Amino acid sequence: MVGICIEREPRLVVALLAVLAAGGAYVPLDPAFPAERLGYMLEDSGAVVLLATRQTAGDFELPEGVAVLDLDAEQATPAGLVDQPLEPGVTAQDAAYVIYTSGSTGRPKGVAVPHRALANFLRSMQREPGLSAADVVAAITTVSFDIAALELLLPLTVGARIELLSRETAGDGYELADALARCEATVLQATPATWRLLLEAQWQPARPLRAFCGGEGLPRDLADALLARVRELWNLYGPTETTVWSTIARVLPAPAAVTIGRPIANTRVYVLSAEGELQPPGVPGELWIGGDGLALGYHRRPELTAERFRTGLAGPGAAERLYRTGDLARWDDAGQLHHLGRLDHR
Repeated sequence: MVGICIEREPRLVVALLAVLAAGGAYVPLDPAFPAERLGYMLEDSGAVVLLATRQTAGDFELPEGVAVLDLDAEQATPAGLVDQPLEPGVTAQDAAYVIYTSGSTGRPKGVAVPHRALANFLRSMQREPGLSAADVVAAITTVSFDIAALELLLPLTVGARIELLSRETAGDGYELADALARCEATVLQATPATWRLLLEAQWQPARPLRAFCGGEGLPRDLADALLARVRELWNLYGPTETTVWSTIARVLPAPAAVTIGRPIANTRVYVLSAEGELQPPGVPGELWIGGDGLALGYHRRPELTAERFRTGLAGPGAAERLYRTGDLARWDDAGQLHHLGRLDHR
């Protein structure tokens, strides 16, 4: 397990790729997070190495036994490394990363995501919503939020360009609008809150842009405002425990409903009653997710893993491992999924 605490610069992307190529699992640590939280995540993960710069390595107290590779030090340069090919040493079931979710109660919990799930997500996103070598992806999401994988890894799989924008730029609608124009972005993924910041800054895209929206519900009024400005608008849904996005929908103008669409590749979603029965279209129930996107579970928390990840039947067929989202949803007659909020908020 390798912690990565690097500011938003090219070496951050290189570090992610290096850990994956070496057969490790990375724990992304945003240097802007409180020192206590960073120290907890590094200790709880069991990381044995921290990739950092001279500046970020001193931002928090290191747990005992963690070795620091200072990327600013001379020995971290290519001249100081052994030139030999890496032997593949990972399987599809090995962890690729551990992401810490904020958690509604208590301390953050780590979600261990395997290579199988990450690869499936990236391959599915290549096809829909789709990305090509001609795209320029503006990356604004903190590396400690799992959706950053779409911005930092997906472009590399198709030869697209990544424009790493600072957290200060991402938090200011006017600065973000200017940055998008300067880098000629063609794709931006953001939460509804960030999209509203742009709209409040009177943003108009400099070139045709595809907008990906997720992390929170997409209201109809925001969807309409974005549809008036962008080439395509996509609504994406998924818990960290099922690897970034599990369902996607292209949003159309009203009167079409804003839905969370259908599952991505090799993903199955079920709307179940409290008794575990499949709900028919129009009838709300709890959303459960299965397929190749499932996480290994909560890192070092077997009891919580057993509570949220269960193996059972969801209609006809063999039993399968499912993740219980705690979200309320319903299918419509067109086979589109509607998100209705959290069960514990009703």
